[in-house]
Amino acid sequence: MSVLWFLAGLAIGILPFTLYRGQLSSRIDRLTKDLPPDEAAIDLSVTSRLSMLMHHNQERMEELERSIEAWKQIQNLCPIAYLQVDEENQLIWCNPAAAELLGITQNEDYAPRLLLELVRSYELDSLIEKARDRNQPHQREWLFYSISADADDLSHARSTPIRGFAFPLSAGEVGVYLENRQEATNLAQQRDRWTSDVAHELRTPLTSIRLVAETLQSRLDPPNRQWIDRLLNETIRLSRLVQDLLDLSQLDLNPSQRLRLTSVDSVKLIYSAWQSLEPLACEKNVQFCYDGLESVILKADEARMHRVFLNLLDNSLKYSPPGSVIRVETTLREQSKPRIQIDIIDSGEGFPEDAIDYVFDRFYRADPSRSRPVREQEATQLTSGSGLGLAIVRQIIEAHQGTVRAQNHPNGGAWLQLNLPCERTS
Repeated sequence: MSVLWFLAGLAIGILPFTLYRGQLSSRIDRLTKDLPPDEAAIDLSVTSRLSMLMHHNQERMEELERSIEAWKQIQNLCPIAYLQVDEENQLIWCNPAAAELLGITQNEDYAPRLLLELVRSYELDSLIEKARDRNQPHQREWLFYSISADADDLSHARSTPIRGFAFPLSAGEVGVYLENRQEATNLAQQRDRWTSDVAHELRTPLTSIRLVAETLQSRLDPPNRQWIDRLLNETIRLSRLVQDLLDLSQLDLNPSQRLRLTSVDSVKLIYSAWQSLEPLACEKNVQFCYDGLESVILKADEARMHRVFLNLLDNSLKYSPPGSVIRVETTLREQSKPRIQIDIIDSGEGFPEDAIDYVFDRFYRADPSRSRPVREQEATQLTSGSGLGLAIVRQIIEAHQGTVRAQNHPNGGAWLQLNLPCERTS
């Protein structure tokens, strides 16, 4: 009887062990799937298979460490600055280019520190937070001011234009590439100075040519007058181009200080700009339709804002087909401070998709052949502009602390949208 009890107890003890061994073996089988086929096919004991698996994992860890070290060496040699922060915005690592650009003192082994303690740039901190919160890459440009702890160096503090590109990583970490835009800014400033100098030099001879042409215009016979008329038209076109270049140069240098701010009604400015273009609109039988607020009072430079609406409506009129309608809509956007949204929508073919990002660049004109077939006369009209109208619009709007963007309307046509701070509406 005692033997039977002994055998029963032995069976009860062996059963859990057998089940545990079976579960362990199945787990090891799942883990050994990552082993090379020739090693996974060998029939070994559990202990030997565990040892083989640990050895394989050790090799993988060493390979990953070598990959990380190679990646760090590449980042160290990269001319573009790179830094990485953890979920608490503590600096984990940065390459020498980032340390030089941001003035970070690097040590061989340093504990993570809050990025804002090392780099006093709230724009960089905001860029990282947006990339983390939205879980998608984010880009921003700003002016970085290097700050030194030495009071004697404060007078030599420099500002650097930076373009940052942040992207989310795993476990809440964020990587940031930083591009020093100082050289590009210097080239743009040299280009603007050169353009301004050329415009100043051209204005005087163009004025003289125009005066001579206007004098001869009334003294020539009708058959010969057409040549003077053509000369006069081209001189006027070049004079406008020179004036556009001078306006852009003035706005580039302290744009807000170049404004003569008064309280103006933007709705009246819109109607005034359209009245200036009404003769051209009548030729094409293009109608104007306004829908929105009766009055929108802005703190703005009246002459420059009139130029904005004139350029925008002229652009819409130029690309609208005969017998169409240009719509202007105003909407009040209630935010921390009231802002007005002004939408100008034409009935043309809209912007080519590959041109939307460049329509506000200087001298840029979308190729008419990309949007729709045009007649020879109409094509001449479409390409006769200087390519500066929308560039001037952006400069003036940004000087007024506003924004402008171009897109295609869902119902068709080009859609230009302004967003400006306003004083009051009715």
